[in-house]
Amino acid sequence: MDTVPLLSVEGVTLRYKTKDHLVTATYRVSFNLFRSDRFVVLGPSGCGKSTLLKAVGGYIPPTEGRIRLGAAEVTSPGPDRVFVFQEFDQLLPWKTVRENIVFALTASGKLPRPQAEERAMHYIAKVNLTEFASSYPHTLSGGMKQRVAIARAMAMEPQILLMDEPFAALDALTRAKMQEELLQLWDETKFTVLFVTHSIPEAIRVGNRILLMSAHPGQVRAEVNSAGADAARIHEILFGEKRQGTGDHG
Repeated sequence: MDTVPLLSVEGVTLRYKTKDHLVTATYRVSFNLFRSDRFVVLGPSGCGKSTLLKAVGGYIPPTEGRIRLGAAEVTSPGPDRVFVFQEFDQLLPWKTVRENIVFALTASGKLPRPQAEERAMHYIAKVNLTEFASSYPHTLSGGMKQRVAIARAMAMEPQILLMDEPFAALDALTRAKMQEELLQLWDETKFTVLFVTHSIPEAIRVGNRILLMSAHPGQVRAEVNSAGADAARIHEILFGEKRQGTGDHG
C-alpha cells in the first residue's frame, strides 16, 4: 500500500444552519485514505457521516480543519470524486442503461461519444448487465439500478468512489448480493472507495479499514481493521454497551 495518503481529512469540524439552530455535524474528525482502500465510515444515524462525505465531495466547506486530495486542498466538487447514493432514482428515466453512462461521460467532457460508448459497455459488463444495456430504468429491479449507478460512477474513473449507504434501501438478500458484487469488482480493478454505513455487518464485510464515529456530533471513537473484527466489540465501542449476537442494528 502507498505510504502517502490519497486523501487526508485533518481535524474537520462541519456545521450548518437550520431555521432555528447552528448544528455541529462533526467535530475535529481526522483520517487518511490510501489508494485502493475500502475505507468505511461507520456510526449511528445522525452522526454526520453523510455530511462528512459531502465535504469530501467538495459540496460543504469545513468550518474547521481541511481536506486534501493529494497535495491540493478540496474546495469544490470535481470528477476525481464521484458519488453513489442509496436512492434508486439516480438514473435518467428517459435514457437506457448505456445512454445513462454515455451521457455522464460526454456531459462531463471526459470522453467524446465513440469512446464513451466503448467505456460504457466495458463497465456495464463489469456489473454483469450487458444484456440490459438497452433497457430503461423503470424495467430494472432496485439492485440492478444500483449496479448501473455503480457502473456509471466507475466509468468516470474517479480517484475516489464516494458511496453513501448505497445498499440501505435494498432487501437483505439483494443487499448481501450487492456487497459481494462490489467486492468482486474491487478485486478486478482495485478502485479506492470511501463508504458510509450505519450497519456493523456491512462495514465488516465491505471495508478493509473502519472508522468508528460517535453519535451527534460525530467524533472519531476508533479505527479498526476489518480482518478479524468483532461485531459485538465494535458495537461496544460505538454505543458504550455490550450486546449479544452480531445482527444488524442500525
